[in-house]
Amino acid sequence: MRVEVNPNLYLKEPFSSEIGTLTVSEGTKMIQELGIEVFTFKKLAQQIGSTEAAIYRYFENKHMLLLYLNAWYWAWMEHNLVFANSNIKDPYERLAIAVRLMVDGPIYLENEFLNPKILRKLVINESIKGYLTKSVDVEHESGIFAQVYRFGERISLIIKEINPSYEFPKTLVSTVMESSLLQSFNSLHLPGMTEASHEGKERYQFFHQLVLKAISNA
Repeated sequence: MRVEVNPNLYLKEPFSSEIGTLTVSEGTKMIQELGIEVFTFKKLAQQIGSTEAAIYRYFENKHMLLLYLNAWYWAWMEHNLVFANSNIKDPYERLAIAVRLMVDGPIYLENEFLNPKILRKLVINESIKGYLTKSVDVEHESGIFAQVYRFGERISLIIKEINPSYEFPKTLVSTVMESSLLQSFNSLHLPGMTEASHEGKERYQFFHQLVLKAISNA
């Protein structure tokens, strides 16, 4: 399955050609391995046996490639959420699945276009670098954060279903989305800032309790 992302993220649909597909798939691996600061299109061109000019036909710069990969991740997460909750009527059970997705990443880990496991690692380590820029307002206006919004909106609707009077569903969901990624980063790189191990269930338990208590005490 290939998910759809906002076309403002790219100059040419990358999956329309072999070079574009390699740009995205190998770019994901290299950004995760090197970090966005060290990663360059020159290095990517050498890796895929192409030229920088060919890569620039698809993406304006490496920042836009990072935003594209981030959008692709959240679009994939939305598919996970929809499929995992498709036959579940209990909103509490659907919310539990949603929290687990935010905390532990996608349930469905097979995709012929991008590797969700590697993409998850990239989002944990690099995605915030795509947001905290002076260009974020212009990028927001162009709609390139639509995938993040749509994923969060679906979970907000579950919260409103459980407690229609809760005033801050979007704030709560975005807090868990961002904080769960940060806590995953901390568990790997700054373990003194968390009690939760990277492989354990503690982070899910923490965020699940946090969400339930917030919406039940409102």
